[in-house]
Amino acid sequence: MIEQKPTPQDYADIFEVDKRGQRIMEDLICRFVRSSVTDGGIDAVLKTYERIGQRKPLDFITSMINRANGVAEDPNQGD
Repeated sequence: MIEQKPTPQDYADIFEVDKRGQRIMEDLICRFVRSSVTDGGIDAVLKTYERIGQRKPLDFITSMINRANGVAEDPNQGD
């Protein structure tokens, strides 16, 4: 069986159009998007990297929604 990959429009439909998806996205943002840690030396650096890793899936979802809405990706924004 060949599985079809989700399209950018699928992401937009779920997380932007569907009210339940909007609530889920808002909850994920509140849970996982945090500012950088500036105090604590190496521990702060490690905590900041952890927070960046937690945010990556949300950035991907947002990128897919943007694609569905015709928003061009920023070529200066690297992975």
